[in-house]
Amino acid sequence: MAYGVTRTTLDGMTHIPPPAEELRLLDAELWHLDARRAQLLTRRAWLVAALHHAPPPAPVAPPRPEAPAPRVQNVLLLLGGILLTIAAMVFTLVSWGHLGIAGRAVVLGAVTLAALAAPVPLLKRGLRSTAESVAGLGLALTVLDAYALHEVALAEVDGTGYTAVASAVLAVLWAAYGLLPATAALRLPFPAALAPAQLPLLLWSVAADAGPHGITAALLLTAAFDTAVALRAPAASVRIAAAVGAYGTGAWGVMAAGWLSLTASGASAAARAAALLLLAATIGLVAAWRSEGEKRALGLAVTAGLLTVAALGGAVRPALAEAWTVPVHLACGIALLAAVRAGRLPEAVRGGLVWASGTVQALAVLWALPVLVVTLLGPAGWSGHTWTGAPPDARAAVTVDTPWPPHAATVPLVLVAVAAVLVLAVRDTAWRPRALAGAVGLAWATVLTLAPVLELPYAVGLSVAGLTTAGALAVAAYALRAPSEHRLTHLTALVLASATSLSLACLSLATQTATLTVLSALTALFAAASWRSRLAPVTAPAALAYAAALACATGAAAGRPASHTALLVLAVPAVAALLAARLGGSSATVPVEVAGAAAGLLAMALALTDPPLLALVLALCAVITAGTAVRPDRHALGYAATALFVLAAWVRLAAWDVGTPEAYTLPVTVPALLVGALRRRRDPRASSWTAYGPGLAATLLPSLVAAWGDAHWTRPLLLGVAALLVTLLGARHHLQAPLLLGGWVLALDALHELAPYLVQVTDALPRWVPPALAGLLLLALGATYEQRLRDVRRVREVLGKMN
Repeated sequence: MAYGVTRTTLDGMTHIPPPAEELRLLDAELWHLDARRAQLLTRRAWLVAALHHAPPPAPVAPPRPEAPAPRVQNVLLLLGGILLTIAAMVFTLVSWGHLGIAGRAVVLGAVTLAALAAPVPLLKRGLRSTAESVAGLGLALTVLDAYALHEVALAEVDGTGYTAVASAVLAVLWAAYGLLPATAALRLPFPAALAPAQLPLLLWSVAADAGPHGITAALLLTAAFDTAVALRAPAASVRIAAAVGAYGTGAWGVMAAGWLSLTASGASAAARAAALLLLAATIGLVAAWRSEGEKRALGLAVTAGLLTVAALGGAVRPALAEAWTVPVHLACGIALLAAVRAGRLPEAVRGGLVWASGTVQALAVLWALPVLVVTLLGPAGWSGHTWTGAPPDARAAVTVDTPWPPHAATVPLVLVAVAAVLVLAVRDTAWRPRALAGAVGLAWATVLTLAPVLELPYAVGLSVAGLTTAGALAVAAYALRAPSEHRLTHLTALVLASATSLSLACLSLATQTATLTVLSALTALFAAASWRSRLAPVTAPAALAYAAALACATGAAAGRPASHTALLVLAVPAVAALLAARLGGSSATVPVEVAGAAAGLLAMALALTDPPLLALVLALCAVITAGTAVRPDRHALGYAATALFVLAAWVRLAAWDVGTPEAYTLPVTVPALLVGALRRRRDPRASSWTAYGPGLAATLLPSLVAAWGDAHWTRPLLLGVAALLVTLLGARHHLQAPLLLGGWVLALDALHELAPYLVQVTDALPRWVPPALAGLLLLALGATYEQRLRDVRRVREVLGKMN
């Protein structure tokens, strides 16, 4: 209670309800509490029931350790062994001088014996990982013992020879340590014994100064030892270690033997290198034969086959010319197939040798590829030396701008040999179509490269290329009559025929006579081949293309300008249009039409320098296109024909120096309006903007622009009359496009004519009159705004009812 406030005053300020009112308030509060309590009890009952019927929560898995206990143990043991080994090396190499000879032997020997003996009790107690670590330390200490023995007692002995003997002894001792009954449970000694076993033969050959061949033989013999261990050892760890050693030493040995074979300058050196390669091949073949994995056996067999080919080919290489190196190796590769057929070999080994033979053949074809590329693409260089004279021979003809590859005398022999293998050796139904297609390609390449390789006369080279093209077309035609598996051969022959014909056409550019003769022959050849409907989609366009080229060559030979030659070229699109009409729905129709269109474009390009002739060419192209548009399925070409006619007219007018725009626009407007009228007749619901809008705009708009810049009265008057007629016709027939276009052009034309008078009137009036008139206009528009809106709506409705 605050001081200075009487109780009487507080009682007067506090509102205490009457007893009846207070009782009513208490009853209401109790009722609300009872209702809330009932609601909470209901919710509690539902939650209890839900908990009873719900599945028990899944136990939360404890977090998985990133490093399991065994792995941690192995890492710790490995690090401990490494540290102890490093400490022993430091003791042996650095701190050796602090002890006498007896002390040195006692300390190092005692530590070694203790480390080698410690695994026995550890194994009995079940501490295998610890035993392995300590055993590894003991084996490492034996290496230090060998080093210490050499430094103390055998310092005068050659280091390389001593290391060879020491590594052999260590390999034997480590293997023997693993065979002891007390340490037989250790897994480390046998894989570890393979490490020093890699050195004895190699170091002995170095110590004995055996030369490159002896060192390579030592590497390969070491690989053979590792291979035998990998194939015979029962423990997986030993097999893995031996395989690593075999692959390592074998790879070095193979690379050394290959280098020796490649650099051999005499028969003796080549024979020794070949013997080393055959040794490596024998190791790989035995490993493939005894290997359990199919993929591993396949890879080893492939390697063995390739090494055999390299050995046999390298043995005779010094006695042969450079050009025969690849054929000899190819012969050895083909001989592998005979060995596969003759011997009883496992399936994986047979497959590996077949793949090795295929690899040799592929490499031989790859070696011959530059000659084929030069023969096929080299004649393109004649495009810059057209009709400069015949070259002395076929090789000079294909090397006009490119060098001839060296040692290419045996390329045709290589190609034909591989083609024969594909035909005779591949009998599998899945690979047979591909093999036949490849054989066709190789036979084509053989014939095509024969003339340049043999340096036959230029005319003979042309004849050979022409016969090759004809032969490829014949093969393509024959393959169509064969079973379906020869479809790939058909496509291959067709592509080869096209490529050869292009090369032949370029090759004939050396002389005028050759060009005309070859182009005529190619046109006739591909035209004759087009009688076969399955060949026509390719041969018919090719015949048209060569006919166009023949037309150009004929014009050039006659000394005519290029623009005159364009008229001769137009014969090709005409023939194409007739041929396409005859073919109908054939698959060759579209290619023929495309070839004809391309010839037409060529004719236009040739006539560009002569506008009158260009107009004639365009008109003739329009006639041809219009004739094509008569066909039911080519009606859309009517637009192109119209455009060509209009363009021809424009070019003719430009050649006559005509500057009146109506002369250019009316030839567009009249056909466009006729087409629009025909469309409206067929489809009365067609919009007048679509039917008549383009045609009317083509003349009215350019004429309006010209009239605004014309100081005379003739054009504006004629334009106004024409626009008035168009407007009246649009109003008469209820057409939007003529009414609006004609009305706007008429209004703008009238404005142009009244503009000078308006300017004079404006100059004559006082300066206050234009603002006053503008104000009166705005007042009138504001006073009659609603009436104007109704008028606009009425006009819009009237225009909307028009078409």
